[in-house]
Amino acid sequence: MAAEDSATPRQQSQGPKLPQKRYFRQRAHVNIFNDVPLDYPVNPDEEDWSKLYPTYFRPHNAACDTTKRPLSPSASNEAGADETLAKRGPAASSSSSTANDKVPAQVEFADIGCGYGGLLVALAPLYPNTLMVGMEIRTKLVDYLQRRIEALRGFQHDLLANKSGSVEWVDVRSKLSLEIAALDQPKAEGEEELHDNGETHRLVPGHYENIAAMRINCQKYLPNFFKKGQLSKMFILFADPHFKRRKHKARIISATMLAEYAYVMRTGGIIYMITDVKDLYDWSVSHLDAFPLFERIPDEELKSDPAIPCVVNSTEEGKKVARNKGSKYLACYRRIEDPAEN
Repeated sequence: MAAEDSATPRQQSQGPKLPQKRYFRQRAHVNIFNDVPLDYPVNPDEEDWSKLYPTYFRPHNAACDTTKRPLSPSASNEAGADETLAKRGPAASSSSSTANDKVPAQVEFADIGCGYGGLLVALAPLYPNTLMVGMEIRTKLVDYLQRRIEALRGFQHDLLANKSGSVEWVDVRSKLSLEIAALDQPKAEGEEELHDNGETHRLVPGHYENIAAMRINCQKYLPNFFKKGQLSKMFILFADPHFKRRKHKARIISATMLAEYAYVMRTGGIIYMITDVKDLYDWSVSHLDAFPLFERIPDEELKSDPAIPCVVNSTEEGKKVARNKGSKYLACYRRIEDPAEN
């Protein structure tokens, strides 16, 4: 639809355009027990990640090697990134190899119920060589987020292609601090709707090639996408509270779901959980405390975790709670070793 491509004056060029959130609204509640048609692999090896991360993977039907290693942290900030982004897609695997070439790329972070993707966009430059996926059941939100990611990748590609002399690389942590401080300030017209916080005109590590969105019912098909012990971080942020008692079985944290999370998470992996609903927080903590394969991380230890500011402040729901002076309840749990496997 033509209206989706409208943009602010700064963006009315032939280049990439951020999608407008108002055209992708969808009701928050979705019955996860309905048999809606979804595409999912029979097992994780069958998933074709090249559709979401073309810089990192070749399609399954490619005649040659099926994977490409991520750029090294230093390479993502050097001129070599020009060639990688300019080639964009499966052909990018012709770039020079690194010491880690023999290790296949794989998704390591999962944002369960990612919404409009604020967390992924914030985390992408902090972990530029880690693949992250946002998993959401609502069709319009997935469509919005993937278009947003493609636009951000396009902006990064254009900035690299047109750069001359020194390149302005954004200081990610300073940028996040400024965004947090600006939560109480009124937004410029169109800024919040377009979710433009400066990502469109400054280079960032990783160039947003390491994030993507997919439509999935996590409470049915999570093990179809991830192997045992694959994930190092999982994010469950401002989940649907399902207030009615008869709806509690649909909550994203439950004894059944924790068993699946423990399966796909590696030893030492972390679940980040935050909500503004005290009842949901108490429910989630009680289930996590009771589950034998997770242990709570002390608050003092979380102060040094670079992901925490993003978890607390980068999502649309988190920003809304901050503007309304609401409370946020955070708890993080580490996947511990299973004694039965020793």
